[in-house]
Amino acid sequence: MTDLKNKSYWLLQSMRKFYTATFVVWLVWILFLDNNNLKVVISNRIKMKELEKEKGILEEKIKQVKRERNEVFGNPKMLEKWAREKYLMRKPNEDVYVIRDENNQPIEGRKEE
Repeated sequence: MTDLKNKSYWLLQSMRKFYTATFVVWLVWILFLDNNNLKVVISNRIKMKELEKEKGILEEKIKQVKRERNEVFGNPKMLEKWAREKYLMRKPNEDVYVIRDENNQPIEGRKEE
């Protein structure tokens, strides 16, 4: 009976060692040797956060451009003003001066506070 207990104990210990060693090898493989190792996963997450920030900035710029477009293209005088201010377009023998305030907004275009 004790011989059977010793054999089952030995079998249990050897299986525990086998599974522990297999798990350690698998963990090392996943963390360091695989194509999607820990370094790659961390760098991808950092890049994703940067891209999400950039996406938010670009979405704000898109909203601003759509707002400007709606304001400008409905009125021919505003279209001319916008072209002169934004792209410094001018008539021959004419100088264009855009006066801006401390917030880099044209004085004429700002709303009264």
